[in-house]
Amino acid sequence: MSAKYYTQFLLTDAQYRGDNEFSGVIELNQPMDQTTETKDIEAVLAQNFDLRRNAVKLLSWSRLH
Repeated sequence: MSAKYYTQFLLTDAQYRGDNEFSGVIELNQPMDQTTETKDIEAVLAQNFDLRRNAVKLLSWSRLH
């Protein structure tokens, strides 16, 4: 079951200087719960941008219903 989330995050990789803050809806194959750590969500976002996990800083996230 997929789940949609509204996220706000920064890309800190050198190639994203300037306009590095992103927000929008992402869809995951399986839902995350409120106990999921920020680093896990950052890892998923980084993977989608083909970056290292530490190149993403999560600002906020919430599940859409």
